[in-house]
Amino acid sequence: MGGFRFHRMSSRPSKGERVVRFKTFSLVLLASLIGGLAGNAWNRTGAWIDEVTFREVADAPTAFAMLEAGQIDLFAHPLTDVNLLACAQANPGVFDMTRAYGVCVEITLNPYGPEFNDGRLNPFSVPAIREALNWLIDREFIANSLYQGLAIPRYTPVTPAFPDYSRYIETFRAIENRYRHDPDRAWAVITGEMQNLGAELVNGVWHYRGKPVEIVGLIRVEDERRKIGDYVADLLEDLGFIVDRRYATYGAAEPCWVFTDPAEGCFHFYTGGWVTTAINRDQGGNFDFFYTPRGLPFPLWQAYTPASEFDEVCNRLARRDFTTLEERAELFARAVELALKDSVRVWVAQELSYFLFRRGLSLGPDLVSGVFSPLWAYTIRWEGRVGGTVDVGMTDLLAEPWNPIAGTDWICDQMPIRGTGNPFLLPDPYTGLYHPQRVEKAEVYVLKGLPVTKTLDWVSLEFVDEITVPADAWVDWDAFAQRFVTVGEKFPEGLTAKAKVVVHYDPAFLEDTWHDGSKCSLADVLMPFILRFDRGKEESAIFDEAVVPDLEAWLEYFRGLRIVSEDPLVIQYYTDSIDLDAELIAAGAVLDAFYYQGPAPWHSIAIGILAEANREAAFSYDKAGKLGIEWMNYVAGPSLPILEKHLRRALSQAYIPYEPTLWRYITGTEARARYQNLLAWYNGKGHFWVGTGPFYLERVDRVTGTITLRRFPEFADPADKWLRFAEPKIAEIDFRGAPEILYIGEGILIPVNITFRGNPYPPEEICSVKWLLFDAGCDLAAMGTAEHCGGPTWHVVLTPEITAKLPTGTARLEVVVSSKVVAVPSIAPLEFVAVP
Repeated sequence: MGGFRFHRMSSRPSKGERVVRFKTFSLVLLASLIGGLAGNAWNRTGAWIDEVTFREVADAPTAFAMLEAGQIDLFAHPLTDVNLLACAQANPGVFDMTRAYGVCVEITLNPYGPEFNDGRLNPFSVPAIREALNWLIDREFIANSLYQGLAIPRYTPVTPAFPDYSRYIETFRAIENRYRHDPDRAWAVITGEMQNLGAELVNGVWHYRGKPVEIVGLIRVEDERRKIGDYVADLLEDLGFIVDRRYATYGAAEPCWVFTDPAEGCFHFYTGGWVTTAINRDQGGNFDFFYTPRGLPFPLWQAYTPASEFDEVCNRLARRDFTTLEERAELFARAVELALKDSVRVWVAQELSYFLFRRGLSLGPDLVSGVFSPLWAYTIRWEGRVGGTVDVGMTDLLAEPWNPIAGTDWICDQMPIRGTGNPFLLPDPYTGLYHPQRVEKAEVYVLKGLPVTKTLDWVSLEFVDEITVPADAWVDWDAFAQRFVTVGEKFPEGLTAKAKVVVHYDPAFLEDTWHDGSKCSLADVLMPFILRFDRGKEESAIFDEAVVPDLEAWLEYFRGLRIVSEDPLVIQYYTDSIDLDAELIAAGAVLDAFYYQGPAPWHSIAIGILAEANREAAFSYDKAGKLGIEWMNYVAGPSLPILEKHLRRALSQAYIPYEPTLWRYITGTEARARYQNLLAWYNGKGHFWVGTGPFYLERVDRVTGTITLRRFPEFADPADKWLRFAEPKIAEIDFRGAPEILYIGEGILIPVNITFRGNPYPPEEICSVKWLLFDAGCDLAAMGTAEHCGGPTWHVVLTPEITAKLPTGTARLEVVVSSKVVAVPSIAPLEFVAVP
C-alpha cells in the first residue's frame, strides 16, 4: 500500500506486521475466490489477465470517481472512509469490495538523547515519558471518532487479528487494562521526568536551558494519520510543549524518520503505518523487529537501546529459544510488559479497512492484506472470461529503488514485484500456513517434547531423541576463500540441532524459465543462501555492516545445510529455531534460499555484485549513503547504465560469481548465454528486472507514473491452480438466552452459540473456546474454557466461588473462539449486572 511499509511474513522472524474483536468485526468477503469459472475450461496456463497496469491516483475520492467512470478497475489502497463505503454499498452494480485487517498505525518516537546534536532536548529519550504516552492517548477516541468505527484500539506489536492474541488473551487484556486512558497519570509521570531532565514549567510552557521545549511532529497527510498526528500534537501542547507540526507525504517524510541519524533531531514523533501481507501465526519476532537494532539496518533502528532483559527476551522469542508452550507464554507475557515500558513505538489503532474494485473483477483477497495477497497475480481475473486488462490505481508508485537484495519494502512496490515472482511456497490466505508451489514434500524431525504440530499433508512430522548435524553440512561461509565452511571444520567436536528438515523440491522447477529466457538451475537457489552469509562478512567485496546484526542473529540458530541430491533437488536443513507449526519450520528451510525484496536469477544478481564491489552502487540504502553512491535500482534511474556496464563486462569474461563454489553449478558457456539473454532483455525492456512469475515487468514509465505487467506465456501452471479457497469460516457468536442479571455468590450457566452462516460450527474445527470475566472495575476476575454441549451450543460455567469475587456493578464476559481452519479469532462480549 502506498505510503506504508510492510512487515514481511516468513517462517523465521524477519523484517517486520496485523479480526479483531468480534464486536467490531464485519468480515464479509464479497468477492468469491471461485467466481463464475468452474475448472480450467479454456485450458489456460499462467495468469488469467493479459496485462495489468499500475498507475498513480492522487487520493481516495479521485479513485472513487475513476472507478465509477471505469477509468480504473481496482484501487489498491485500504480505505477507512465511511462516506465512500456508504456510496459504494449504494451502487452494487458498479462497486465490489473486500475487507482486510492488515493495517495498523502507531506513533514512532525518536529515542536519542537526552539532547540532540544541536543541544535541543528530546523528552522521548526517557523511557518513562514514552511509556506515559500510552496513558495520555485515548485509543477508544481514535477508533470510534477519528476512524468512525472502522478501527479498534491496539496497544502492542501483536496483531489482534492473529493467533498469538487469542492464545494469550489474558495477557493482552491485562496490559490493555493497565494502560487504558489515564491523562492524570500521564501528566504526573511526564512532569516528574521533565523536572529530572532539568526542565521547568514557565507560564504553562516547558523550558530547557532558557528556551521553550519544542517537539517536532512528522505527520503523514494521506489518511487518518493526519488526524491522529494533530490529536497527539494537541495533547502534547496541553501538557506544555511547543509542537512544530510538519505535514508530509510518505516520500517527503521517509528521509527524515528512516534515513536521517536520530541524533540530528529531524523528528520527535512520526505517525507510522504498517501493513502485513499474510497471516503471521507466530508474532514473537515482532518484538525483536520493532524494538531492537536487529529489526532493520536503518539509522533509527540502530539508535534503539532496549533494556538488557527486554533485549534478551526479544532475541529469544525471535530465535524461538524455548522448549515448551508454557515457557513461550512466559516469554510473551514478559515481552508485552517490557514493550510498553520501552515504548519506542506507541501502538494506537488496528484499521478495519476495505478495498474497492469494479463489479466482475475477482482477485483472491486474504483476511489480512486484502488485494495485496501474495496470491493476487495467480487469481486476478474477470469473472466468466479469460484475458483482458486490469487498471490498478495506487496512491504511490516506485517509492524506493527495486533490487531483490535490499531494495524497496513499500507495499506499493511489492504488489507489482510479487506479480513477477513465483516462490517455492505460498501462504494460505486464511490460516497463514504455507502450501507448496515448487516443493513436492518436506519431512520435519524435531526433538521429543518440543511444542510442534502439523496440519497439511505435504509435511510429515516425527519426534526424535537426538538430531546430529552431518560433518559435511555447510554451516558458515569463508568470504575470503568464497567457499562454505562445513560442520566438521567449524565444530570438530560435533553439532546437534533441535530440528531437521528434508525438503524435496518439485522436479518441475528446473524446467521453469526466467523471463529473459534462461532456464532455472541449482545456482539460482544457492546464490541467495551465499549472500545471506557473504554480505555480513568483513572479508567480502560487498560487505555491508548494516547486515551484521541480522546475520549474527540468524547464525545463533542456523545449524547447517546439506545437498542430498541435485536432480531432483533434495536438501537437509538443520536449525535450532522452532515454530509451533511443522509447516513453518519447513518453510524456514525453503525461504533461506529466497530474496525478500523480489525475485532474481543468479546472473542479474551477479552484475549488481560487480557494481557494488566497484563502489558505484550498493544494494542497501545504508551502504549507499555511507559511500555516497547510488542505491541500486534494477528498473530505473542512474543505476541502469552502471548495471549495463557491468553486464557487458560479465559477458566478455563469462563471469561466474563466487566461482570457487559455484563453478560446480555454472559453466562458462551457461554464464555467457545467461548474460546474453539479460542484455537482450535490457535492450528490449529497458530494465534488469527478471523473475519467473505469472507476469513479467514490461515497462516502467516515470513520466506517466505507470508500471505495466504482462502475462508470461511460458508460465506452466494451470491458471486455476490457486482458485480453490472458499469463503473463510469466521465463527459467529451469540448469547441468546443469556441472563441479564448475575447474582453474586450464586453459580450461573451461560449458553454460547457458535455458528457459521447459521449452521453449527463443527467442534472438530475449533481449537478452543476461552472465556474471560471482567468485574465493574475492568479487572480480570476469572478465566476458563467453555464446554461443548452439542450442536452450536457451548456453556460457560461461573461457579459460586467465581461470582462471589465480583463487586456490585456491570460485569463483562468475553468469549474467544479460535478455529483450526481460519487464523482469525472471534471475540464477543456479554455485559450483565452483578447484584447481591
